[in-house]
Amino acid sequence: MATQTTEMGDEARGFLQARVALFGKVMLLVNALGGCAHVATSFRDLLAPWFALYVVGTAGMAAGWLLCRTGKRSVAFSRGVEASMLVALTVVAAVMLRFKLPGLLPQVLANAVEPGDPGYDAFVGLFQSYMGFTLLTGLALTVVLRAAIVPSRVGRTVVLTLLAGVIGGVIVTVGAVPLEGGEPIRNHTPARFTTLTAVNFAIYWTLTTVICVAITRVVYDLRREVRRALQLGQYTLEKKLGEGGMGVVYRARHSMMRRPTAVKLLHPDKAGENNLARFEREVQLTSQLTHPNTITIFDYGRTPDGVFYYAMELLDGATLSDVVAVAGPLPPGRVLKVLAEVAGALEEAHGVDFIHRDIKPANILLCSQGGKPDVAKLVDFGLVKDLASGEDAELTSTTSITGTPLYMAPESFTSPEQVDGRGDIYALGAVGYFMLTGEHVFVGKSVVELGSHHLHTEPEPPSKRLGKDVPDDLEAVLLACLAKDPSERPQSASDLLERLRSCRSAGQWGDVDAQTWWHEHREALNALHPEEATTASATVAVDLARREAS
Repeated sequence: MATQTTEMGDEARGFLQARVALFGKVMLLVNALGGCAHVATSFRDLLAPWFALYVVGTAGMAAGWLLCRTGKRSVAFSRGVEASMLVALTVVAAVMLRFKLPGLLPQVLANAVEPGDPGYDAFVGLFQSYMGFTLLTGLALTVVLRAAIVPSRVGRTVVLTLLAGVIGGVIVTVGAVPLEGGEPIRNHTPARFTTLTAVNFAIYWTLTTVICVAITRVVYDLRREVRRALQLGQYTLEKKLGEGGMGVVYRARHSMMRRPTAVKLLHPDKAGENNLARFEREVQLTSQLTHPNTITIFDYGRTPDGVFYYAMELLDGATLSDVVAVAGPLPPGRVLKVLAEVAGALEEAHGVDFIHRDIKPANILLCSQGGKPDVAKLVDFGLVKDLASGEDAELTSTTSITGTPLYMAPESFTSPEQVDGRGDIYALGAVGYFMLTGEHVFVGKSVVELGSHHLHTEPEPPSKRLGKDVPDDLEAVLLACLAKDPSERPQSASDLLERLRSCRSAGQWGDVDAQTWWHEHREALNALHPEEATTASATVAVDLARREAS
C-alpha cells in the first residue's frame, strides 16, 4: 500500500507540475500578444515606464513555464510557482494601469476639459472607474483560467482568487502606487467614485470567486472522487502501446497487483455481439496456454459500460518487425533461436487443438524476461481457431479469409475451412525468411496478387535473395515450411522444432550476443516509437457482477 500511495502521489505531483507549466505557457502567450499589440498601435510605448513592468510580468510567466516544464518538481515548488505567477501578474497589471492612466487621460479629454474646470474631477472619477473595470475583466479571466487549468482544492482557489482581487482592487481604487507619474489622479478623484469603484469591484470579484470555486469542484474534486471510487479492482491506462485488428493495447497499472501490466480493449466500433464473443473467446483460449514463449493472461472482464478487456504481462522489448527494420537481416543463429522458441509455443497450442492463424513479425516480440535477453513471445491470438470444438463456426468464420496476406498459407486462400496447424508452420517459415533476408517471401500490390504468389510462385531461396551463402540446413527448413502442399511441410510444431534444433547454427546466438545487440540498438528501437508525455490517465473498472453472471 505504501508503494501504491507513492505512485499515486507521484502521478498527482507530475500532473500538477504539468498544469502549472501549461498555465505559465498560456499566460506567457497572452502577455506576449498583448505586448505586440501595444507596440503595433504605439511604438512610443516601448519607452514608457509601465512597459518595463509589462516586460517584467512576461518574463515572470516565462520563468514559471520553464521551471515546471522539465525535471521533477515537488508539489510545494509547483504550488509556489503557481501562486507567484498569479500574484506577480496581478501586481504588474494593476501597477501598469496606474502608470498608464496619466498618459491616457489627456488623450481622452483632448483638451475639452482642463484641471479646475467644472466636471473635471467627475470625469476623472468615471475614467478611473472604467479603466478599473477593464483591469477587473483581465484579472477575472486570468483567475478563471487558473482554476480551469491548475488542479486545486476549493480552499486554495478561494484564497488565491481573493488575494488577486484584493491586490488589484487596492492598487486601482486607492491608487497606492508611489511612482505614479504626473499629478496623482487620485487627487482629482471624488471619494464617492472611489467608493463606488471599490464596492462594484468587490461585488463582481465575489461573483468571479464563486465561478472559480465551481470550476475547481468540477475539474479537481470530482476527478479525485472518481479516482477514489474506482480504486478497488481497477486498471489505470497510462500509454497507448499499439493497435491490432481486434483491439488496442495500453500500458496499465493495477491498484493491487505490483507487476507490469498491459490491457487490451475491444475497439468501440467493433462492439457487435459476434466480435465481443470472439474477443472474449480469444482470452479464454489464450489463458489456457502456459508455455514461457506465449503471452501470459492475468485477468479479463468487462467494464461497467460493456467494453471487454483483458490484462496480460507487459513485455519490455520490440517486435520482429522493428528489430529487422533497425538491424536488417539477422544472423542464422538468432533466426534459429527465435523460430525454435515460437515453435515451442505453437507445440503447446497445437497440442490442445488451438491454431493461431496470424503468425507474423508484428505478433512476435523479443523481450528481456527472467534475466534472459532476446526471449521470443507469441502474442495476439485474435484469430485463434479451436479445432476440437465446434463453437468457433460462427465466431471465427472459417469460410472467410483471415490473417495477414504476406504470411498466409496457400490453403488459407482456397479452402480456409481446412486450415490446420500446418498453416501456422507455413507462416512461421515466412517469418524466418523475413528475419534471415530482411525481406518478405512475396510482395504484391493487392491481396489477389499476394494470394496468387502464395498459390503458384515458388519462393526464391534465401541465399539467392541475399546474394550470399546461408546455412543450407536452415535454408532447407525454411523452404520446407513454405511448401505449397501442406503434406510436404513439417507435419507438426514438434517436427519443426526437432529440425530447427538439428541445424548446425543452433546455439550460436547466446546471451552475450543478445545483450550486446540490445545495448547497441536500444536507442534506435526507441526512436521508432518515441515516448509521448502522459499528463492524464484513463481508468478501466471491472464489472464484477457481470463477470460472475457470465
